[in-house]
Amino acid sequence: MTRTEYDGTLTVLMDTWQGHRLNSPNDVVVKSDDSIWFTDPIFGILGYYEGYRATPEVGQHIYRLDGETGEASVVADDVLGPNGLCFAPDESLLYVVESRGVPHRKILAYDVTANGRELRNKRVVIDAGPGGTPDGMRCDIDGNLWCGWGMGTEELDGVIVFAPDGTPIGRIALPERCANVCFGGLHRNRLFMAASQSLYALYVNTQGVQGG
Repeated sequence: MTRTEYDGTLTVLMDTWQGHRLNSPNDVVVKSDDSIWFTDPIFGILGYYEGYRATPEVGQHIYRLDGETGEASVVADDVLGPNGLCFAPDESLLYVVESRGVPHRKILAYDVTANGRELRNKRVVIDAGPGGTPDGMRCDIDGNLWCGWGMGTEELDGVIVFAPDGTPIGRIALPERCANVCFGGLHRNRLFMAASQSLYALYVNTQGVQGG
């Protein structure tokens, strides 16, 4: 896990856990208290396509890095293939994509404790169903989830939007799989979509939560 400084240099924030190498940090979100939360599945070390083949040395955890001290902690170790993650607008919930869920991939929700440092009450918010492939995601100011979706099939590729209760309320069709999304622009009302080989952008009638 690195941070790119303004001059282009890289600062390593975390590369080991209890003396063992991380797997392949996948997605990250920064909370309003400047803590950094990220997932660490094994996708990147399964072969040479996304990274370098290696044997896992730690579990597939979700980590929190304290914004002041840099101290690391495991906030969840019970997600099968943790992938995309984001906070609800009030940061009372953390959503996480479970990419190795059985029988289907899922989007989970956890309650964030009052101290903002721990997670409780894991539950399934969205069952992606057969062939469903949620990936990176972000919340808008109304609590809706904007999820990159698809695996090279026309009826699924793009972005699917879900209400806070998990009801699908919209879809942006793309000609290729969308891996990740973020809100940007002056008013955070432009959705950027990182797809397999292209970067797309679309102005939307909402705003992303502060921080992306």
